[in-house]
Amino acid sequence: MKTSLVHVLLISFSFFCLFFVESQSSDSCASKLTVARLIPVINTTFLSCLTPLRSANFVLRYAKAGPGIWSFVLSAADPKSYVAVGFSGDGRMVGSSAIAGWITGSGAGIAKQYSLGGKKSSGCPPDQGDLLLQGTPVVALQSSRLYLAFQLNVDQPPPYLIFAVGPDNGFPSSPTFLLPEHRDENSISVNYTALGVATSDSGGSEEEEGGEEAFGAKRKHALLVMLGWGVLMPIGIVVARYFKNWDPLWFYSHLSIQGLGFGLGLAGVILGFGLDDDGISGVGAHEGLGIAILVGGCLQVTALLARPGKASKVRKYWNWYHHYVGRAAVVCAVANVFYGFKIAEETKSWNIGYGVFVAVWGFIAIFLELRRCASEK
Repeated sequence: MKTSLVHVLLISFSFFCLFFVESQSSDSCASKLTVARLIPVINTTFLSCLTPLRSANFVLRYAKAGPGIWSFVLSAADPKSYVAVGFSGDGRMVGSSAIAGWITGSGAGIAKQYSLGGKKSSGCPPDQGDLLLQGTPVVALQSSRLYLAFQLNVDQPPPYLIFAVGPDNGFPSSPTFLLPEHRDENSISVNYTALGVATSDSGGSEEEEGGEEAFGAKRKHALLVMLGWGVLMPIGIVVARYFKNWDPLWFYSHLSIQGLGFGLGLAGVILGFGLDDDGISGVGAHEGLGIAILVGGCLQVTALLARPGKASKVRKYWNWYHHYVGRAAVVCAVANVFYGFKIAEETKSWNIGYGVFVAVWGFIAIFLELRRCASEK
């Protein structure tokens, strides 16, 4: 029975890894554009890249393709709706022009220019606007990502970009092709004279092409802490509490798992200290909780070095200290992992994958605890 439960934990961890791998397969500023064959009219060797709307996993690449020609490729996790990028001189939606693209139910890609004359759908007519397009925009779907590519005839594009993603299954349809109200949006200002530099008005972030956004410092920090303190340490707790009849294997397994978990978590915290918060709200609380968890982990290491013998009178109190400080640190670590995902606006696959592991781990821990209590009666 215990062996099978260990297998269940390993299987749940495998599911988590699959979700994690899926999240890494998404487009990013660190990855090369893999759809060049789908948009042959545009040179996909872009100089600049930014991630303006993380909730929809937007990635925008742009470059000056020649005298008076600018190329843009916007990609997003398939929203089952439209994606749009608008160009504004003052950062406001009303009065600007936008390019929107979507994939129809038949698989065809459609792109249209819209004049954003109002905040309602009726005030944003299609096939109108001030943007001079070079050629025909291209819309493509590959690996569950939607790509919208187009070129503008302009010496320098307007300094503000406005991004939007439509509601679930909110496709513009004939004969009006009006855009349903978006479910999320963001605006940024771009310094086109300094390629690769952008500033966000409402939470966007940017990276240069070839940067580290796909698996950069922030995601390395998240992965190290999550695997160390959010995965390995909970498994180590289960081993120590419910597998003691496998002495001394349980002890060395517990020591090895917790030691590896502490090391990975410590590396993640050290990496986190060097991160720029980019003005993200909630970072202070995340850091404070992380420091508290680190202190708890260090206390556990200290407790190991000061562990009294089994016959010692103070061993009982040491056990209480070791058990409850360790459990409190792990509970805080799990909560902080989810909180980190939230403030970083990570993709759903991170939350789902880690959530599956935590749920399975919790179910197994409850089952083993009930069985342990029953056996002690």
